[in-house]
Amino acid sequence: MTVWAGIVAAFGTVGMVVAGLFAARATTRAAAATAQATRAAAHAAAEPNQRAEDRAAFDAIKNELRQELTTTREEVRSLRSLVRAFAWYVGELTSQMRDHRIEPPAPPPRVDEYNRTGV
Repeated sequence: MTVWAGIVAAFGTVGMVVAGLFAARATTRAAAATAQATRAAAHAAAEPNQRAEDRAAFDAIKNELRQELTTTREEVRSLRSLVRAFAWYVGELTSQMRDHRIEPPAPPPRVDEYNRTGV
């Protein structure tokens, strides 16, 4: 073998090693890029499902709050009716006391306010 053949063989071997390193590095980067793309695709595919789950949870909360609001309104109507009935009843009792010349005690401040304002 000649000197030139040895030099070419040495350069060829070094070239092969360098090419192998570049190929390994490129393969590693390609694998990382592929993994990242796969994660991004999975995240993008899961997004509509997550939104549907969020929407379902929101609808459930909204329906529950509407039901509670309806119940609360019914209770407020009932309590207003009860307060009016008590006010009428106390008015009648007060009138009967005065008819018998008995002065009723002064109402508490909150009752007096309700009698004045209706609230």
